[in-house]
Amino acid sequence: MASRIARAFKVLWIPLVLIVVLAISGLVVSRLHRMFGSEDLNANAGAGIEIVQFNPKVLVYDVYGPPGSTAQISYFDPDANIHQVNTTLPWSVTLSTTLPTVSANLMARSDSDQIGCRVTVNGTVREEQAADGVNAQTYCLVKSA
Repeated sequence: MASRIARAFKVLWIPLVLIVVLAISGLVVSRLHRMFGSEDLNANAGAGIEIVQFNPKVLVYDVYGPPGSTAQISYFDPDANIHQVNTTLPWSVTLSTTLPTVSANLMARSDSDQIGCRVTVNGTVREEQAADGVNAQTYCLVKSA
């Protein structure tokens, strides 16, 4: 009988020690979590953060030239999508965005000998260009509005 118990102990001592060690380490980790408050990871998330309202950016593209002349116009919207328009001059489009910054890019080519473009951001002219010549073309670029 004693030899059977000795054999069983020789075989089972490692799993028994492992179970005891895991139980003790689980208890220690559980106590540490309670002590340092890491059970609720988002306890104060968003506390004290104030949402500040701001005015949207208003972006105005203008293309001008001799009245009745036509132009091919390409421009970026606030989401950087390209739009192409074939229209008579003068032409204008107003865009609005709540993005913190926007890049404004406008290119225009006319069938007349004069053309000009203007980019206005929140009522302030940020870029204005004009060109003369056969099938005049111009561009206006505002890198950060």
